Amino acid sequence: MAEKPYDEVADAQPGEEGYERGLGGRQIQMIAIGGAIGTGLFLGAGTAISKSGPSLILSYAVAGVVIFVIMRALGELLTYRPVSGSFAEYAREFLGPFAGYVTGWTYWLFWVVTGMAETTAAAVYVKFWAPGIPQWLSALTFLVILYAANLISVKVFGEIEFWFSMVKVTAIIGMILIGVGVLTLGFSKAGDTASISHLWQNGGFFPKGIGATVMTLQIVMFAYLGVELVGVTAGESENPEKTLPRAINTLPWRIALFYIGALVVILSLVPWTEFQPGVSPFVAAFGKIGIPAAAGIINFVVLTAALSSCNSGMYSTGRMLRDLALRGQAPGRLTRLNTRRSPAYAITVSSLLMGVGVVLNYLVPARAFEYITSVATVCGLWTWAMILISQIRYRRAWKGGRLPAPTFRAPGGAWVSWVALAFLALVVVLIALDEDNRISLYVFPAWALLLVIGYRFLERRNPQAVLGSPDHEHLPVRDAG
Repeated sequence: MAEKPYDEVADAQPGEEGYERGLGGRQIQMIAIGGAIGTGLFLGAGTAISKSGPSLILSYAVAGVVIFVIMRALGELLTYRPVSGSFAEYAREFLGPFAGYVTGWTYWLFWVVTGMAETTAAAVYVKFWAPGIPQWLSALTFLVILYAANLISVKVFGEIEFWFSMVKVTAIIGMILIGVGVLTLGFSKAGDTASISHLWQNGGFFPKGIGATVMTLQIVMFAYLGVELVGVTAGESENPEKTLPRAINTLPWRIALFYIGALVVILSLVPWTEFQPGVSPFVAAFGKIGIPAAAGIINFVVLTAALSSCNSGMYSTGRMLRDLALRGQAPGRLTRLNTRRSPAYAITVSSLLMGVGVVLNYLVPARAFEYITSVATVCGLWTWAMILISQIRYRRAWKGGRLPAPTFRAPGGAWVSWVALAFLALVVVLIALDEDNRISLYVFPAWALLLVIGYRFLERRNPQAVLGSPDHEHLPVRDAG
């Protein structure tokens, strides 16, 4: 089938997004698996281990349950109406146009700052081989390369992300198998000291107290950011009604294997006291094993993980920014697609703003990662909260007969979503109590003020874009089957 010409897709409306449904089930699965395997796990875990010790495993497990609740809530919404605008569209429909506007722009900001974090992490990893290269220069180089890659078709993006994710998944499974081999067979330099007893020795499972473990939840939640990315792919999935629920249902085993399993092995190989903030625990642990070039290989893998996450971020920001433009809530020029049906203008604007991360790497290279991740975490928490609240409102609508029942129901009902919302509120409190990460709570009010000013401007310039009724009020009741 011939590609639509540029002019025909440039002015697509919200209901006709103009994208090519070029992401197959194989690619969606790998995007879902790889989306959450990035900087937070590979680099952020080093800081979290130094703050809480082995009890970090419990933090990942508890947070993982909450993430699964959020993703099943998203699954209900995605099977009800699969669109690329995803979270912003659902907030707009069930909570009103202002909520959709704030959610769209906040999720866009989330991926912009996440892109900064990932390029920062990649620049840190480069120092393993070339400590003399300035951190800002490496970050800038990666940003330019990924920007160029994101101007291709969605099929090529999906294929590149598939192999990026395959490298991460294969590497983590390989690292777990090697670690289990060291623990059971005792080979390598670490064989004599490696033991699962490291999980409760050196001060016990909670060596710094339960309070320190609770404080790591904010770092842990950042590690899970990106799991919701499958929602953005809905508008370009070949068969979203089947592929998206399947991808969401794999989340429990992904958490169990890639997070819990990997941390149990790493913390059994090396006592938690030997891990340092800012140093990948994977690189440190397998460097100690003494396998030739092991540390270098793992450093390459975690570099790939960071670039993969940043690549996904560029994809997401382009789609979300274009959705806002289609709604009249961003400059109209950003609605335009190139001849490959990619939102090139929106990707370009997002990439330029990701360049702020390069500036931070130049000005405060030692603290850039912490500053950026704290802001990204708050943006992610807002997005997850909007997913849960939208799902609660959607449930109320279908139980009242105004909308069809979902074909992919979240277990536990609305009360489980309320518990997850309370957990997200706890994480915000923890961020406020943490002196290092409190900066995000200073940034967010300023961001909120900018959004309110922008919304008032839109009300005067384009009232139809901001004053419309939620979409479901105009929809007939559809057959639940």
